[in-house]
Amino acid sequence: MTAAVPDGRTVVRALVALKLRLLRNGLKRSPGRAAVFVIGAVLGLLFAGGIAFGLAMLNGRFAGSGDAGVMLLGVLTLGWAAIPLFLFSSDESADPTRLTMLPLRPGPLLRGSLLASLVGPGPLVSLVLATGAALSGAAGGASAAFAVIGVPLAVVCLVALSRAVAAGNARMLSSRRGKDFAIFGGLLFALLIQAANVGSQSIFGRHHGGQPDLGPIKPIASVVRWIPPVGAVDAARTAGEGHYGLALLQLATAGALLAVLLRWWRRSLQELMVTADSSTLEVARGVQSSRGWGFLPAGRAGAVMQRHLRYAWREPRAKAAVFTSIGMTLVICVLSVVQGWSSVYLLAMTGMFLGLQMLNLFGMDGSAFWMVAATLLTPADARDELRGRAYAVLSYAVPVTLVLGLVLTVVTGDWAHLPSAFGLALGLLGCGVAVGAMLSVLAPYTMPADSNPMRNAAPGQSGLVLLNQFGSMFGVALLALPIGGYLLWALTGDGPTWPLLLLGPLYGALVAYAGIRLAAVRLLERTPEILAKAIER
Repeated sequence: MTAAVPDGRTVVRALVALKLRLLRNGLKRSPGRAAVFVIGAVLGLLFAGGIAFGLAMLNGRFAGSGDAGVMLLGVLTLGWAAIPLFLFSSDESADPTRLTMLPLRPGPLLRGSLLASLVGPGPLVSLVLATGAALSGAAGGASAAFAVIGVPLAVVCLVALSRAVAAGNARMLSSRRGKDFAIFGGLLFALLIQAANVGSQSIFGRHHGGQPDLGPIKPIASVVRWIPPVGAVDAARTAGEGHYGLALLQLATAGALLAVLLRWWRRSLQELMVTADSSTLEVARGVQSSRGWGFLPAGRAGAVMQRHLRYAWREPRAKAAVFTSIGMTLVICVLSVVQGWSSVYLLAMTGMFLGLQMLNLFGMDGSAFWMVAATLLTPADARDELRGRAYAVLSYAVPVTLVLGLVLTVVTGDWAHLPSAFGLALGLLGCGVAVGAMLSVLAPYTMPADSNPMRNAAPGQSGLVLLNQFGSMFGVALLALPIGGYLLWALTGDGPTWPLLLLGPLYGALVAYAGIRLAAVRLLERTPEILAKAIER
């Protein structure tokens, strides 16, 4: 029996209504979520309005004001193209695979998805920014006429670009590899943002005749303005200068880009509707053998270490935590070098951040923790469980610390303090392992195993998250006072700093050993409470 295919108008109305229902139901989950959404939308619109007003005020007062608007639209285009690659799983309406089982034709599905995508604060903020960019270079009635056409056309192009990218990569982005790509891409995107921030400060910090000098961005803007979504808005400036043919060409290229994007989007939707997911057709090739893990210690500690390393590589949340810690250190180090306040002792942050990968060990396990709990029978079992996880963290934390230390020293040239920096970082690493083990037992919290990467705890557990995040850093700093105090004495009193290369790792190992033994005793006592937190939803 063939299912009835609804007509096009019904599909379009249903998809728009579905987007509105998703927004409304999301706000109904909790008053806090509704308040955050409303406040974020209002602040976003106010921020966009302020930028648009500032761009409009530049018009006629500063040379190259239209170039500033062009650069803003270029950044906006890059953002709309990149967002679905990093936040695909957090937007339920962006995943077209959810509709693959419905009898829908590609045409109505495309029109309905496009109209639904225009609903929300994101397109409205983009509309305000595009209007400000058009006003930055507009002059006369011809500019207004071209802006009325170009601004909405640019916004539709941006939305279509984002959805076409999401639909074209839907299979990949919804897989584990896609989530891994989002993690690495997000870190790279953060680094690019910091680089752009430093570059913008160096450019807009220049003044000429008491006014901001926008001349350095002119060569870049002269190229960016011919990118079709940007060109649709820049057509207002072009028409204001009397070049009507070029303005029409900019609008035409934007229209051609929109047609290409819609065609790509439609083809992707059609393939998703008629092509089976290859992951459901592949046959398992057997369980991967454990050969190649010969460096693991014997007994339960080695098995736990292997399991933890596998989860750290395969679980997107665990992988995100590891690479976020490394990325934070890299961003701070790069900024310090660019701004001239770098020091080899910034390596200490790497030891602290990576050591705190021991935080909330059992909350990350979720409901699978019951298998661990069932085997914790003696204090030795508890010690081996924590020891194996600590070995896993140290197996990647120590090499990363050593490599970053060498890179940072090459950049700064401060080879004399490299041994003490290594010692301090390794000492903090051991303190982080001890604090993380204790807090994992005393203050675990639930980490929902859903597809939203922005949720790192179940509702009502924000206090436990703050305790883990800020309490852990305070605890590490407190435990590291002996080695930190020695370093301070050596630097201020002209004492030798090289002994810290031996004292730091030794002190960190002793603190980690003591912390694991204390946490193991409490682990046996608190296993029921930890299990209840791990399976809570």
